[in-house]
Amino acid sequence: MINLNIELNSKDRINYPIIIGSSILAEISEFFLKFSSKKVVIVTNETIFELYEEKFPEMFAKTNLHIEYCVIPDGEMYKNQITLDKILTCAFEAKLGRDDLFVAFGGGVIGDITGFAAAIYLRGINFIQIPTTILAQVDSSIGGKVAINTPYGKNLLGAFYQPKAVISDLDFLKTLPKREVLTGLSEVIKYSFIEKTCESNFVNFANFLLENCDLILKNNENILEKTISRCCELKASVVAKDEKENGIRAILNFGHTIGHAIEKATEYNFFTHGEAISIGMKGAFLISLKLKKISKDYFDFAQSILDRYNFVQKIPENVQAENIFQAISYDKKIKNGKLRFVLPVGYAQVKLFEDIESELIFNVIKELY
Repeated sequence: MINLNIELNSKDRINYPIIIGSSILAEISEFFLKFSSKKVVIVTNETIFELYEEKFPEMFAKTNLHIEYCVIPDGEMYKNQITLDKILTCAFEAKLGRDDLFVAFGGGVIGDITGFAAAIYLRGINFIQIPTTILAQVDSSIGGKVAINTPYGKNLLGAFYQPKAVISDLDFLKTLPKREVLTGLSEVIKYSFIEKTCESNFVNFANFLLENCDLILKNNENILEKTISRCCELKASVVAKDEKENGIRAILNFGHTIGHAIEKATEYNFFTHGEAISIGMKGAFLISLKLKKISKDYFDFAQSILDRYNFVQKIPENVQAENIFQAISYDKKIKNGKLRFVLPVGYAQVKLFEDIESELIFNVIKELY
């Protein structure tokens, strides 16, 4: 079991543990007791609830807490105001108090929407992340970004609100379908492309992922634990320096500008998040190559990683490039009317650029078909 710690460089000196290991569910009751006096509302989705309904009592056997479940539909398209209202209604009906607890038990959608509910319910109560997908374990559960989607774009209503703990049990990953595994690995690969910019402790994560691809895809416990913990180390390092994305934290959005726009243009029901981000990363590499920010050799190396993991890299013909480009105009990374774009500038290095030419972005989008 690996126990990391994230400490934010802010006036509040917030810090919390990130626990990674196998068969650790029995050990989580201490966190429930630490952060709740009486009640817990566990938010999960229909798919996960069906998988783990019989195991939930084991998790809370050592507590005398009153447990309520709020089960919501499964899918990115449900990360919206209607579902948020349902979660808040569950909390009110359970008479959850300020000294009680929300638990996000699921993937990125569950973590995002539960965290947002915790941030606004009674002006903020405690919550714990128990991510059950690779994507959530390496990325969305860490750092306190919580949000819902709107008709105008992804994650446009939200807050920065930190959990009290992140508990990642690798046993959850054994139930994931192959598509869900790959969507999480897309975010894993992202960290290899930004590793040097995240922190000075460079371990050549990209080569590790290439060399261990087969073992990772086969869910090798030892390699997967190392992979997930490295991603968590990198994200924790960045978030600790810049909690609210005023600077370096923006690099974590590598691949997300085009990726989020693709998700919106396909109404969140065609691609998974990771599939859209894999296309977005390829787009970022193409832009950087055309701007001569990277060499052709590095572009080819990055392409070899995307190919090795067999990621989705093309937009379907029936999706209009104009709709994707229009969706980018609502991106959260727009500042002072200018679109900020995270681009690769060298091996495992990225940089935030201001005002990339719209024509170049549009032409690259058209190349992704």
